[in-house]
This record gives sequence, structure tokens and C-alpha cells, in this order.
Amino acid sequence: SAESVVDFKELAGLPEPVERYFRLVMNEGQPLVRSALLKQKGGFRTSQSREQWAKMTAVQHFSEAPPGFIWDARITMTPFMTARVRDSYVEGQGSMQGEVLLLITIMNEHGKSELNEGALQRYLAEAVWFPTALLPSRGVMWSEIDNYTAKATITDSNTTVSLDFQFNEAGEITGVYTPGRYREVNGNYELTPWAGHFRKYELRNGIRVPVEAEVRWELPEGSFPYWKAEITGIEYTY
Repeated sequence: SAESVVDFKELAGLPEPVERYFRLVMNEGQPLVRSALLKQKGGFRTSQSREQWAKMTAVQHFSEAPPGFIWDARITMTPFMTARVRDSYVEGQGSMQGEVLLLITIMNEHGKSELNEGALQRYLAEAVWFPTALLPSRGVMWSEIDNYTAKATITDSNTTVSLDFQFNEAGEITGVYTPGRYREVNGNYELTPWAGHFRKYELRNGIRVPVEAEVRWELPEGSFPYWKAEITGIEYTY
């Protein structure tokens, strides 16, 4: 049906870099992505004091309606210690769970409004991997900032979040930024500037997506990159 394919008529009136992006990464008439499965390999840093990156592999499932994801990662802390970390946003609820050697629960947070907000921001940033989810008809509102930046806003289950998306000359999304994403600090949540970077766009299943990414907290004492990955596989259902 017409509702399940990309219709460029809906791009009318969008900020110029946003329209350029959609025309670059997808084609008129192609099916909307309902869900996506991503495989990632890369590195993770557990704290600023740890210079070295722990090895990480992860599988991530996304759903587009309603917005949601489950990120299931294995992080090799030392040759003898692997942590399993599961972050999710399901039915409007953000949750974070971590276990070492699948035995000891080191973290189990869910259902807090700060967590819900942070998880929905993450969903919005990572929708670059199934970009039909960023179309206005899928509930994302775009507003112009300048020729290379636009603000995207999404509402789900009483939570509304925004991110600033940065675009290059070609129309690719190269970064996302918010001056305030909740970060857990000693059991409390503090609004902290947060940024993501995307690069190396490739055609996957008829859609152009970045296959390398990194995210960081911008702390008063400097930038703290804590996740970086290469997308090693991507599958869609329509």
C-alpha cells in the first residue's frame, strides 16, 4: 500500500539538508523498514580512567512502530572476564542490565524517566541505520537550525526528546548532538552533553547507511569517547 513505501512528496517543506539526506540515502517507492537487525564489532570504555578499549561484539534489534531496540553486547574486560550488557527501549521503557560471566548482576536499572529519555535519544540517533524511521510520516518532526544542522524531535509513550543532526555537503548525517542526555553518576542522573559521529556510508539492502560510528560524553574535563563500532551486518524486514 502507499502507506508502506517511501513517498518523496512528504519531503516538501523540510529543512534543506534533511531533504537532501533523504534523497541521498533512499529511493522513492522503496518499502519502509519495519525492523532491523544489526551486528557490530568494536570497543567499549567503562570509565575515563581506563585508557584502553575493551573488545566488544553486539547484536542489536530495532523496531520502528512502536520505536524500540534491544542491544545485546559482550564486552571482554580482561582475558578471563567477559561482561554481558543489555540495553533496551521497549514499550516506552528504557532498561540497562549488566552481568559478569553471566553470574553476577552488576547493573539492573529500568523504568526511570531519565533512562526512558536517554534510551529514546539513542533510538533517534541510531535510526540512521534504518533511515525510513526518520521520515516525518513516521513521527519525526524536523526544524531548521542552519544549512548543515537540523533538530529532530520524536515523542513516544509520554517521552519527548530532540537531537541536533549534522549533515555534510553530500547530504550524509555525520553527527548527532544534545546539550543534555542523562548520564548515571554514582546512582544519580546528570544532564550531560552527548555526541555521536557517523562515517563511511555504504549501500546496504538498497539504503545508504554509515558503517562506522562512535559516541562520546562531553565532560567538563574533556571528551570521553566510550563506544565505537563497525557495522558488520545489517538485515531489514519491511
